[in-house]
Amino acid sequence: MKLKKVFFISIITLVLNGCGDKSSTDLTSEVEEAAPSQFFGIAGYRVGPYGPSGAPIATGYIDYLTLLNERDGGLNGVRLSWEECETEYNTAKGLECYERLKTRNPLGPTAIHPMSTGITYGLIDKAPVDQIPLITLGYGRTDASDGRVFPWVFPLMTNYWSQASAIVRFIETKEGGEKSLSGKKIVLLYHDSAYGKEPHEILKVEADNFGFDLVMIPVPHPGNEQQSQWMRIKKEQPDWVILWGWGVMSGTSIKTAKKVGFPREKMIGNWWSGAEVDTLAAGPSASTGYIAANMNLSGKNFEVVQEILKHVYQKGKGGDESYVGTVLWNRGVAQAMLTVEAVRNAQAKYGNTPMSGLQVRWGIENLSLTQAKLDELGFGGMVPPITVSCENHEGPGVVRFQQWDGEKWVSISDWVLGDQKLVRKMVEESAAKYASEKNIEYGCSS
Repeated sequence: MKLKKVFFISIITLVLNGCGDKSSTDLTSEVEEAAPSQFFGIAGYRVGPYGPSGAPIATGYIDYLTLLNERDGGLNGVRLSWEECETEYNTAKGLECYERLKTRNPLGPTAIHPMSTGITYGLIDKAPVDQIPLITLGYGRTDASDGRVFPWVFPLMTNYWSQASAIVRFIETKEGGEKSLSGKKIVLLYHDSAYGKEPHEILKVEADNFGFDLVMIPVPHPGNEQQSQWMRIKKEQPDWVILWGWGVMSGTSIKTAKKVGFPREKMIGNWWSGAEVDTLAAGPSASTGYIAANMNLSGKNFEVVQEILKHVYQKGKGGDESYVGTVLWNRGVAQAMLTVEAVRNAQAKYGNTPMSGLQVRWGIENLSLTQAKLDELGFGGMVPPITVSCENHEGPGVVRFQQWDGEKWVSISDWVLGDQKLVRKMVEESAAKYASEKNIEYGCSS
């Protein structure tokens, strides 16, 4: 009896650029019915005001899975398959995508990357019931870093509070070191959403600890109108502006800062405001000097990027090649790698077959990627080494800072660690409050 091939096909509509040279692309994964695949459900967004930021992440994610199929024949003999579902960065549509993707494979999706703090909040109670891990790489609910309370949620690498604390430490060094922030004024210009409100509590505590004046200014969705906010910033005359934006908001903020005369060297974006799409949208004259925190480095010189170009793009099986090596494409590649390595980790315990969500959860919670392992995988210094445990679903909590030189991002720091003692204290207090509200008995099994 001939084996019947099954195709998982996702037809993605791309946002047209000014030249209108690309309108759509087909991304296909092929698996055999007789050999069950490891299925990856991809919730992302390529359309709408956040599409230009979401598209490179999804493309990088799929390109890495394609690399493993093309170069390695999958993962330990198990082919990888996937389906992409368009959320438009909308919570209701994100929840619909989750419900759809969880039915696409007998074992369910390997893990879900919600790619939205709002969607993450909507899935936190669903994941334990469905036994589907949520990987919220540098976003989502920060106190989910306490895996004792949130066993199915993994804000891997670093969370929003670690990032905010690291940004404060970075500003302190720029101002001259210890006690240099006393009497200074810092504005938090934030996306008025669950995502934008995540850093509020820790920045309030840091302001009290360091003695600086914190002014928080919201920007309504999607963020393409900011004149009144920047008029207020001009009036406040802050020493620094922390930009907590996303999508069109970030480029608009940088461009408007130039219009009102605020120095971009005194602006620090978070990692969702620190990609090429942000600086290019604002224009070279407005963006030069702008600083952003990051959880991964950009560039094409990493071995894994060269492998993807060789085994995927040279075969005509990649996405939009203009994304390759950019901050967000590299982040998508890193997201896929972390997910795959969790599966590989689970296979070492349970056998080289497709893993269930429960098995993958174990694989994530026992993940340890040393620098030697990252080098072996071809990532080098693109991302930091990471170790996950039941208590700590975050990992290292480090941040790197980069600056736009008019053409590209240039790294201007090593990995920076914020006040992890403070971050962990706040994480545990918030998680314990959630556990009390939900009547959750929490802890780690031996």
